[in-house]
Amino acid sequence: MKQTWRWFGPVDVVSVEDIAQAGATGVVSALHHIPNGAVWTPEDISKRQHEVGFRADGAASGLTWDVVESLPVSEDIKKQDGDWRAHIETYKTSMANIAAAGIQTICYNFMPVLDWTRTDLTWALPNGSTCMRFDLVDFVAFDLFILERAGVAEDFSADLQEAAAARFAQMDEADKSALMANLVMGLPGANQNLSFDGFKALLAHYNSIDAAQLKSNLHAFLELVVPEAEKLGLRLCCHPDDPPFPLLGLPRVVSSEADYTDLVNAVDSPANGITLCSGSLGVNADVDLPGMMSRLGHRVHFLHLRNVQREAETMPCSFHEAAHLEGSTDMVALIDAILTEENKRRSQGRSDWNIPMRPDHGHQIADDFNRRVQPGYPLIGRLRGLAELRGIEAALSVTRKAQGGAQ
Repeated sequence: MKQTWRWFGPVDVVSVEDIAQAGATGVVSALHHIPNGAVWTPEDISKRQHEVGFRADGAASGLTWDVVESLPVSEDIKKQDGDWRAHIETYKTSMANIAAAGIQTICYNFMPVLDWTRTDLTWALPNGSTCMRFDLVDFVAFDLFILERAGVAEDFSADLQEAAAARFAQMDEADKSALMANLVMGLPGANQNLSFDGFKALLAHYNSIDAAQLKSNLHAFLELVVPEAEKLGLRLCCHPDDPPFPLLGLPRVVSSEADYTDLVNAVDSPANGITLCSGSLGVNADVDLPGMMSRLGHRVHFLHLRNVQREAETMPCSFHEAAHLEGSTDMVALIDAILTEENKRRSQGRSDWNIPMRPDHGHQIADDFNRRVQPGYPLIGRLRGLAELRGIEAALSVTRKAQGGAQ
């Protein structure tokens, strides 16, 4: 696995120097200041490559920008209305500019409105560290009593609604404000100061779009952009829904292995691939991650390795971010399946045999508490995760070599 690190650009309190010292060799980044639907210009891309490639003192960092995460798919494209056709052409132009800069992997997602959802960004663990958590009762309380969404009562059991009512009755105004702020952290427009009314308006745009229609729109998007990506030598890879179940009446269409099978079959091209996020998919107890890697690994172009602890085995459920080698996913078995796929690609002569991986999320530990980091992206917590993942890869490689097999 090629070890990479997500970086949010010069505004990120984790520096390029920190990333290099952590042991990563590649960077995963995006041009977050460019609005969805606008062109990523060669100048903006080159500037970010320079920021990645050089330390503050002007010396070379030794790092390269390896993966774009994400080149956003606009809401108009997801809904197929408004300026969606113009946005498709813009997307193709941005892809061409990215390819011209020598970057070959583009991660994107097709989640409506919300990119990811957590109810608590600093949930305290017994050892004093903190993590992100999704509390289903808190979420239902928000949906029922703050958002007051039409039809919400049909989505949840009577017992769950009763628990949410009891939880909401215990909340003061500060609790309610914090819950609302946490939930809109995953909005694509959150850094554009989207109002609560604006949030509700976005949700309303999807009232007439069910999962079948959204999946059809996803496949139409792929039919339009994948052929261009293949010509450019790009690898597109779709990130799974996070969490992998419907929220706020919004459909989800990239939540399972079956969804990914549909996706890769929709446009049969090596440019049409998968971002395998073990944290997002790991919330779904029905997803066999090592098995999925074995069956669909030939289309996995990017890896997010993190773990979650499911707090129930039913869907939907509460869950929290676990340490990378703890939680509900067998990370050792998953990495073993990844190494098997890489060895297969190497024997086939594929140039993309070394799959870029980043340690995704991490607990806030030690000196992380003295930094105002992007939620889920602390320095020390991710450094611990990267070290653990690197250790598992090294141990498995040694074992394979001792057994006379490929590393």
